[in-house]
Amino acid sequence: MPVSNSRWFALIASLIFQCSYAIPGGQDEWQPFSVEDLVRLSRISEPVLSPDGSTVVYTVRETDMAANKGRLDLWSLDLASRDAQPRRLTTHPENDSSPQWSSDGRHIYFLSSRSGSQQIWRMPGGGGNAEQVTELPLDVGSFRLSPDGSRLALSLEVFADCSGLDCSVRRLASRVADPAKGQVFDRLFVRHWDTWSDGRVSQLFIARLENGRAGEPVSLSGTLDADVPSRPFGDASEYVFSPDGSRLVFATRLKGGTEAWSTNFDLYEVSVEGGESHNLTQDNPAWDTQPVFSPNGRLLAWRAMERAGFESDRFHLMVQDLKSGERRALTRAWDRSIDSFAFSHDGRTIYATTDHFGQHPLWAIDVKSGKPTMLTGPGRVEEFSVGRKKIIFTLASLRSPAELQVLTLRETTLRELPRMNAELLSQRRLGEPAQFTFTGADGDTVYGYVMKPANFVPGKRYPVAFIVHGGPQISFANGWSYRWNPQTYAGAGYASIFIDFHGSPGYGQKFTDSISEDWGGGPLEDLRKGLAAALEKYPWLDDTRMCALGASYGGYMINWIAGQWSEPFRCLVNHAGIFDNRSMAYTTEELWFPEWEHGGSAFTVPRNYARFNPVNHVAQWNTPTLIIHGAHDYRVPYTQGLATFTALQRRGVPSRLLFFPNENHWVLQPANSIQWHREVEKWLNRWTGTKE
Repeated sequence: MPVSNSRWFALIASLIFQCSYAIPGGQDEWQPFSVEDLVRLSRISEPVLSPDGSTVVYTVRETDMAANKGRLDLWSLDLASRDAQPRRLTTHPENDSSPQWSSDGRHIYFLSSRSGSQQIWRMPGGGGNAEQVTELPLDVGSFRLSPDGSRLALSLEVFADCSGLDCSVRRLASRVADPAKGQVFDRLFVRHWDTWSDGRVSQLFIARLENGRAGEPVSLSGTLDADVPSRPFGDASEYVFSPDGSRLVFATRLKGGTEAWSTNFDLYEVSVEGGESHNLTQDNPAWDTQPVFSPNGRLLAWRAMERAGFESDRFHLMVQDLKSGERRALTRAWDRSIDSFAFSHDGRTIYATTDHFGQHPLWAIDVKSGKPTMLTGPGRVEEFSVGRKKIIFTLASLRSPAELQVLTLRETTLRELPRMNAELLSQRRLGEPAQFTFTGADGDTVYGYVMKPANFVPGKRYPVAFIVHGGPQISFANGWSYRWNPQTYAGAGYASIFIDFHGSPGYGQKFTDSISEDWGGGPLEDLRKGLAAALEKYPWLDDTRMCALGASYGGYMINWIAGQWSEPFRCLVNHAGIFDNRSMAYTTEELWFPEWEHGGSAFTVPRNYARFNPVNHVAQWNTPTLIIHGAHDYRVPYTQGLATFTALQRRGVPSRLLFFPNENHWVLQPANSIQWHREVEKWLNRWTGTKE
């Protein structure tokens, strides 16, 4: 299918939604989908094929409501038998995750906290008793097994000036015992995402394996003032063994005094025997990450950006021939940003995922020409594992959480595997989604989605939840979310509308770039026109009962809407939204974000921060607003939410503040998630006149 044929793709996607996901008739006893259902769903992740391709092992998160937390276990599925059912491999009350197969398929290595700290364990490939591989005094953050199984690469958080792990342990203990709790900082970051810095760095270590036991780990990245992998979200995809096991290549960003406003990650190479690291991408001042060797070791591929300081620049694939030294930007001519990727077994193809017109499909990219071929249709391919003859992947959509599917490579046939959530969802009514397009800002074609309420009856009109995505450079499209899920609004009797406004990825990098320095311009125009287009196209939307909701950038937009375009909405919901661009620039942690988005620092271009600043329009606020924030949100500090609430209260506008003292930028704990949704539903019901 030609990549440029976006309207055809949207039409096919819409038809699939309407046909494949239609609710069967005569099911009046079914219950609408609820937030309690959302919290209790089994969450599948980390699928990994066995070396012979016969079995997939993966992680399943189940929620323990009594303990108010999720629990991770390992499961497996026999792919050779079409009658096989998922089998639980671990049942320990503590978390088990990050499975990796040994190259001979005899063992599955994984992370587990069952010993009281997070360590590496292993079990037989067919399941059975687990044995502990590492017994370290610090938690193992991530790991990789060498191709020949003789070594482990692993990450630990240590004090850089300590010569051994015991030194870091003693220093941490002394801090706990010391009654003086003051912390001293000489550079940023002082805090990141939801954690204050304690002076430790994440370092990469190597340990030999003998008879399933790891020896003393030796630091490989300790000579660099950097985190490996990056924190807080870095993982084992940021480092890799060479196929012969002699080298490691890893991605990192040097700290120095610029870490908080730099996106200059580089690839470094180091021998597994130790020694100095060599910078492989020093010529690129932007982001280089996720190194992957071809199976024969001839090629090294990685994702690379071109513009320094821009975290949402297009990731293209770089490929280097390690024998000749030749480098190529394989996908530079393809206007899509590469997400995860992997080589085929013969090294001739790279499989990758990208955002694409409101979907997130899997592609096959020819290593010689860079030509992409789409392998999957509508939905979001979240994770995948490549074998000799098949690819196993998880596919989510607006109608389903991630479930396993398998793609047979020779015949390019897709097969859905047994669904972990089939029983629960078979007893629930779900909302029916549809994709639509309209002419937005600058005359561009813009994509959006609507979702019918679960109790939809033809001829009736329904209140509207108008949801604005965050990011802002993300796509709120055909996927499944455990925080902002339109199905929870559908279950509560609401239709929902969500627009991939200018700034969203999957529509070309120019479209993504367009939001920078224009936060309240083109995106607001898209939202206005998108709402008007949806109301005209779908007569079951009640334009007299609408509320707008958003988080992060979406929360910023709610504050911007309050002063610019509140007329259509009876109420607003702002989660972790920006109130004042200028104060945000001085209190957030990742400074590269506001500095790119506003064209410079707050002290060099103050006019840019004032241009679309919600705080300047508080005098126009008059719409009832619910504000939600978490105390551990250091991306958008909770003072932004408190200031929003203060402004509304001082203005005399009906308002409510929901504050979580134990959450960050997201609401993650099950009980808090349920409370979040119930408070939002009550707010919408109150102002739209909908019965609870």
